[in-house]
Amino acid sequence: MAAGLVRGRWIDDWRPEDETFWQRTGKRIANRNLWFSVFSEHIGFSIWTLFSVLVLFMGPDYGIDAAGKFLLVSVATFVGAALRLPYSLAVAVVGGRNWTVISAALLLVPTVLLAVFMEPGTSYTTFVVISALVGLGGGNFASSMTNINAFFPDRAKGAALGINAGGGNLGVAVIQLVGLLIIATAGPDAPRLLLAVYIPLIVLSLVGAALFMDNISSVRNDAGALKEAARDAQTWVMAFLYIGTFGSFIGYSFAFGLVLQNQFGRTPLQAAAVTFIGPLLGSLIRPVGGWLSDRVGGVKVTFWNFAAMAVSTVICIAASAVDSLALFTVGFVLLFITSGIGNGSTYKMIPSIFRTKALAATEERGWDQETALLWARRISGAAIGITAAVGAFGGLLINLAFRSSFRATQSGAPAFWAFLVFYAACMAVTFVVYMRSATSATDPKTGTRVSYAEV
Repeated sequence: MAAGLVRGRWIDDWRPEDETFWQRTGKRIANRNLWFSVFSEHIGFSIWTLFSVLVLFMGPDYGIDAAGKFLLVSVATFVGAALRLPYSLAVAVVGGRNWTVISAALLLVPTVLLAVFMEPGTSYTTFVVISALVGLGGGNFASSMTNINAFFPDRAKGAALGINAGGGNLGVAVIQLVGLLIIATAGPDAPRLLLAVYIPLIVLSLVGAALFMDNISSVRNDAGALKEAARDAQTWVMAFLYIGTFGSFIGYSFAFGLVLQNQFGRTPLQAAAVTFIGPLLGSLIRPVGGWLSDRVGGVKVTFWNFAAMAVSTVICIAASAVDSLALFTVGFVLLFITSGIGNGSTYKMIPSIFRTKALAATEERGWDQETALLWARRISGAAIGITAAVGAFGGLLINLAFRSSFRATQSGAPAFWAFLVFYAACMAVTFVVYMRSATSATDPKTGTRVSYAEV
């Protein structure tokens, strides 16, 4: 299949920074690719977080305790995070459209296996293996973001990447809502209905990508860009911050239902009735984070957003101390909202940081502005892949922290204290590295001086 697909739809002339080209041709093509990318990534996120819903169906007959369930969702998180870097490179190897088709087809493997094995009596080892395969859906985000980053001009990347990521993140809330509807109507003994919904959707996303998406010929496998991005300190600073934003979003998405069941004694239906709210709001608000960053600066939004995440964590700690489900739910939902805003703002920062850095180095490196901007696009694309991969590991850390916390104290409070310290560290890094940075350059489009603090 791959060999045939590689001869498919390729665009040889792609100049999004050329305003005439963009308005005449580029904008229409980019938006078409964006919307089909959103749908495919949406399904990928849904499958990646499949076990966050399936554990609600796993009653006593399955013989899996809370720690075992946290481990199941941790395995899916780990594999999805580990696959993000190779998935982002795959875009340059076979083309964005082609890899979207292939990665969608791979999602059929775990869903079909679950349709066969999702029942009491199946060994825990089998569920662990299938959870690892479910992790395939986690890689789709990185390839999708790398692909869409190439389609849009710098001035529109914040909004485009925010829409792409937000629409994908929404898959977490949607599959949890579908799970709620199934539990409410068919009961907790009908998990296969969830798979009956998503297997056709996977096929639909595959067909849509094949028919309506494109590859860009100029996006080639560039190992040099990846190595250069990996050597650049800015890549790792942004990866650290992305652990705090996306790592929080995906980690809390996997854990929310389990925390409600084990800390507050909620039934599967009661937990499912709440768990989708946080991912839904966090996903919907992610484009707002990108949009706001386009206007006031990603650094400012990111810094104050981490402050808001710290406050939300304090609310969860206080709620745990007084055993208040209502207050805890408010705090947890606020964590989803703020992590969503931070996802948008950090992804806006990446291309802007490398653009500012490139323009500031034109004299030192003997570049003209066109060469500097080309370098920035190459390195920022590679940095996005690295950042997406490292950031997703934050979800693993969150679930392992909850697992340890519940095993030791039967409460998530110790884990929240650790999260609070981390968000404070993220604020400090954002302030020191970007808000106080002296690096600046002249923007060739506006003629004004810009610095890291303004990206």
